[in-house]
Amino acid sequence: MSYRIKVPPRTLPVDEAHLVGGLEHWILGLQRYRWSIIVGFMLVLFTAGGIWGVFWYDAQNAGKAQELEREATLHLSTRPGNDPKKSEANLNQAIALYKRVLDEYPRTPTAPLVQFHLGNAFLQSNNLDSAIESYQRFISTYRSNVSLLGLVHQKLGYTYLLKGDVDQAAKTYSAILEIPGALNRDYAMFELARLEENRSRPDDALKHYQELIKAYPDSPLTSEAAVRVKVLEAKKTSEPAAATVTPNPSAPAKP
Repeated sequence: MSYRIKVPPRTLPVDEAHLVGGLEHWILGLQRYRWSIIVGFMLVLFTAGGIWGVFWYDAQNAGKAQELEREATLHLSTRPGNDPKKSEANLNQAIALYKRVLDEYPRTPTAPLVQFHLGNAFLQSNNLDSAIESYQRFISTYRSNVSLLGLVHQKLGYTYLLKGDVDQAAKTYSAILEIPGALNRDYAMFELARLEENRSRPDDALKHYQELIKAYPDSPLTSEAAVRVKVLEAKKTSEPAAATVTPNPSAPAKP
């Protein structure tokens, strides 16, 4: 008796068949939505190109703003002391270049520094009103730039003093104390104390001097503040004694 060997039909394993079926389905899906995929891919490319273009444009503007700022600063630093006309011409050129940066590139990282320099240039030219306007514009536009904000207030307070506006100067110096992280708070306290002395308010002056000594013992202004405290305290103790020995002018003179 003979036996036949049965050969099982050739069929793909279940997992392999499932894989082939999924691959075919994926290829059919690509063919069906090929135009949508191509359009989406092109949109991604255009978007990436647009973003790159914006960054490139901003970088170009930042470079141009820096070049103008350096040129303006060069005009200021090379003002001859023995030639008033040349010195004034350099100052005017610097002011013009600073204005150009702010007009053409106001959103560049250099713009806040240029706004500050513009105020300083106006101050050097004794144009106090324009200097005040420039400093105030910095405060309203670049308030988030804490590293320069305190210095801008300091310069603004000094400009008000040159104009003789002591009240505005005091308000400006007081604003420095409200700026978190301001590096010139000790200077503001010292200037406020000096203003109060000049306005014949020794108690308020003492308060600011003592606050400076306590809060900033390592400040270069602390030693001078300590001297002023001793002077003011000596005046306070000497005034009542002087008042007790002062004769009454209305009393009749002794014969």
